[in-house]
Amino acid sequence: MRVSRQRRYILELLWDEQEHLSARDIYDRLHHRGKDIGHTSVYQNLEALARNGIVECIDRADGRLYGNFVDPHSHVNCLDSNRIVDVRIQLPSDLLAEVERQTGVKITDYRID
Repeated sequence: MRVSRQRRYILELLWDEQEHLSARDIYDRLHHRGKDIGHTSVYQNLEALARNGIVECIDRADGRLYGNFVDPHSHVNCLDSNRIVDVRIQLPSDLLAEVERQTGVKITDYRID
């Protein structure tokens, strides 16, 4: 995937901010930084970056949020602030085995939201 000027702006912002942002938040923050990029370019580039596994896309009831981590991880959602926090945690193997026993399903991967 070609890294255009607009994509570089978006990637730098996501890596600098270290939080999950909406396309509108990204657009606003880029303009605050003096970056010349249109609304449509932000949306199109975010979708392309997410589709290619370069940025994370989280679908929520109030819209999509984008983050810089695409490696396997889980999220803690703060109900008070609506903030999403990335966490890297492994559940105990005995807990996973119990879930497999109760469901009859083999767990190959999991995510906590």
